[in-house]
Amino acid sequence: MCPQLENLENFKFDLITTNQTGEIISRTDGSARYFLEEIGPIRLKMVEIPGGVFTMGSPENEEGRYNYESPQHQVTVPPFFMGKYQITQEQYQVLMGENPSRFPGRKRPVERVTWIEAGKFCEQLSKKTGKNYTLPSEAQWEYACRAGTITPFHFGGSINTDLANYNGNYTQGSVTKGEWRQQTTEVGIFPPNAFGLYDMHGNVCEWCLDTWHRNYQGAPNDGSPWIDESSQYKVIRGGSWINLNRICRCASRDFNFDYYNDHYGFRVVCNVQLW
Repeated sequence: MCPQLENLENFKFDLITTNQTGEIISRTDGSARYFLEEIGPIRLKMVEIPGGVFTMGSPENEEGRYNYESPQHQVTVPPFFMGKYQITQEQYQVLMGENPSRFPGRKRPVERVTWIEAGKFCEQLSKKTGKNYTLPSEAQWEYACRAGTITPFHFGGSINTDLANYNGNYTQGSVTKGEWRQQTTEVGIFPPNAFGLYDMHGNVCEWCLDTWHRNYQGAPNDGSPWIDESSQYKVIRGGSWINLNRICRCASRDFNFDYYNDHYGFRVVCNVQLW
């Protein structure tokens, strides 16, 4: 089952650009398209992500980077759909019959979900809809986060705590201290990126399909997940409410066992073709 082009709905939003200190320097009008997935009370907005080519990883002069974000390499990503928001507690409860989260709230992201449990959610969603829902590959995630940008953050040179939920108690470079909320926030309260995706920086870290590799030597260049069946470590992306802003950068990557934590969540992708 594939969403029809005529069934895609448009939405508009403010598109924000920042400088190296996290100060907003411009606001423009943005727009994107999505289809609505409805399963009983679940309403899941899946945003159209156009295919394209991007440079994955961080340059050596990027402030706050780690060596395992190298080497930079070109990746061609086919079009797909991605959740406008991180999966919420309400959505997870309806489909899976439980809510493991530490910070309760229907519109807050579900957390304390393992990689396997996130995958089971995708399996259930696929079964209910007849579409192919999965976690994003690491390449899909970074491509979607960047949304055509090459800066450390999709907003620009840096972020501030009015733009994302992260630990603002510490400075980095020329960025001043901000707020530390010490918990998740409802999805969608901060500005989106140019693709119309919310909370790609902070709130909860997001599980990806890939297993962890120490660098990008030998990484696929077609947007597919990079999986080593012998590895128990899974990739997480995006940073969270507990992390410093450097961990929330587009290229920042981390890993863990298939483990739950109060700052681990996920969003889904739908790998379908339009006709």
